[in-house]
Amino acid sequence: MAVWDRLKDQARNLQQSQGGRSPAGGGSGGGPRAGGGARSQLVSTLKTQLTSLRTELKSGAYRDASMAVCALVAAADGHVDPSERQHMEAMILGNDVLRNFPPEQLRQRFNKHADQLTANFPQGKAEALQEIAKTAKKPTEARAVIQTGIVIAGADGDFSHAEHMILREACAAVGLSPSEFQL
Repeated sequence: MAVWDRLKDQARNLQQSQGGRSPAGGGSGGGPRAGGGARSQLVSTLKTQLTSLRTELKSGAYRDASMAVCALVAAADGHVDPSERQHMEAMILGNDVLRNFPPEQLRQRFNKHADQLTANFPQGKAEALQEIAKTAKKPTEARAVIQTGIVIAGADGDFSHAEHMILREACAAVGLSPSEFQL
């Protein structure tokens, strides 16, 4: 737990250093696109935090839940086109923490969820959220899954409202407050 306490302190310090610019600082004022610079800084901080936990994040549950959240982010607008799928796969394979796993395992799990979401979004979403919920009993992994989703969502510099909302649902699936992640 000491690792998470340290990470939460770092995130809190980041919020305080941003003053009123933080999206979570003033409640719902401004929505998910408020504080674009702050969002970019948050993504960078979360990426650093995830990298520091790399040696702890080697379980199959983390791998599977991370691919489910990545597919949800990719399909947040209701569909995943081939170019978006390729872009998402490149981001996944380039992620430092996800390099703990064989690329083919990641690709297979991501594509499974992306295919389900494309075929029947409500059913695919329910199945992806169930996969994510399996990490709820391990708070470090649950937080890391949400952080992975945020890092992937913010990697292209465009954190859409749909991505914001899907990540809030992922937080609910693991029993974490979206405000912990400025969502």
